[in-house]
Amino acid sequence: MSTTDVNQAFHDQRTARIQSTGAERRTDGTYAATVGYDRGEVIGRDGLDTSRGTAALYTTTPAWHGLGTVIPGGITDVDTVLRAGQIDFEVQKRPVYYQVKGKRSRFADHFVTVRMDTAAAIGIVGQRYQVFQQKQMFTFLQELAASHGVLWESAGALRGGRRVFVTMQVPDSIVIDRGGIADEIVLFIVAINSHDGRSMAEVVVTPWRVVCGNTERFALADARSRWGIRHTSSGLENIAEARRHLGLTLKYAEAFEAEETALARTDLAIDDFHKVIADLWPLDDDATDRIKANHADRVGSLDAIFRTETERVGRTAYAAERAVTDYLDHVAPRRPGKTMTEEIARATALLEGTDDEIKSKAHRRLLLLTRA
Repeated sequence: MSTTDVNQAFHDQRTARIQSTGAERRTDGTYAATVGYDRGEVIGRDGLDTSRGTAALYTTTPAWHGLGTVIPGGITDVDTVLRAGQIDFEVQKRPVYYQVKGKRSRFADHFVTVRMDTAAAIGIVGQRYQVFQQKQMFTFLQELAASHGVLWESAGALRGGRRVFVTMQVPDSIVIDRGGIADEIVLFIVAINSHDGRSMAEVVVTPWRVVCGNTERFALADARSRWGIRHTSSGLENIAEARRHLGLTLKYAEAFEAEETALARTDLAIDDFHKVIADLWPLDDDATDRIKANHADRVGSLDAIFRTETERVGRTAYAAERAVTDYLDHVAPRRPGKTMTEEIARATALLEGTDDEIKSKAHRRLLLLTRA
């Protein structure tokens, strides 16, 4: 059985990049290369809160940036998790005042959210905004830990405490094509609380263990399912709904596993793969020679990746889906902006989910072949 672990792959990639360029950590949370042609290039941003002097992170597995408190055996108690991840702070909503010509006035219906341990303002919110304390938001996952013996995988704060997260592993992994290629995919439940007034609280099921700002965005971009919780007086009632849905997580996993297994058991000729490519990247009859050349390069790259995947999982629709994903993530040309390299442009596309729509279209298109 092989295991698809995006977390280990990301860790290895980041570690290798930092080591190969002699990268040093900068005060803004980035790493910059110090040797070679890419000297000075930013390697990554962890985004972790350091309000208490050290990175606000607990994890069972060392992160790529080497920060945080690592407890290999894991934690089962929510209060201990909050302390280890440095997210045991309270947030309060306070009125906003301003002063003009010596006169102090209140900004009606506007409030600032304040971290009570540091007195830092972390967001501007309205009258109806309801603060969710960390324990209010995350305690419901304790039931999952107690009933299934699942460990809290990570916990921490980002962007000065504006966003706070916890991660738990889904009890049972997804295994694509059991008895066949047996490709295992590990999933995590990530709960994110926010205090910035700009985003909902969320609960997602995702392949990512959150250990930094990058992996938080990956977790959201690659979420297999999600529930948003608005910061209103009735919002916490949605946590009960999220709890109910998480009880269905295994059924969801079964459905996802069934879809991917169907792809893995559907033979795909190269001509059919080319038809899928044509649907995803249509080529007009009156296309210029340059566009035709670029299209031919794309098809050639996808063919090469598809051949590599077929050696491991067979000439199947599953191999085709993996080929499309790998092409988009690692091969497709990116136009870097004036201040970034192509590598950084590629990383930005991943972070922002630029290709999510075409990946979903590829999945739906390939599923049609399983029903033919």
